[in-house]
Amino acid sequence: MKAWAQTYPENKDVKFLADGSATYTHALGLELNLGDKGLGTRSRRFALLVDDLKVKAANVESGGEFTVSSADDILKAL
Repeated sequence: MKAWAQTYPENKDVKFLADGSATYTHALGLELNLGDKGLGTRSRRFALLVDDLKVKAANVESGGEFTVSSADDILKAL
């Protein structure tokens, strides 16, 4: 996440946050158990629009899709 954030040095508004132990993912109920594939607990693909610590939009993908969590999709919620 740090390296990704560093590619946007002018950014002052977006926070890049990691969830290595999946604590936040579990709290949201968005965990995906891939232990049978040797990958452990992962996060389902999702995008959140958060303003002043309040979730304004939560776009959660179904299965292996990528249809609602793109930057363009989440910006539509603005």
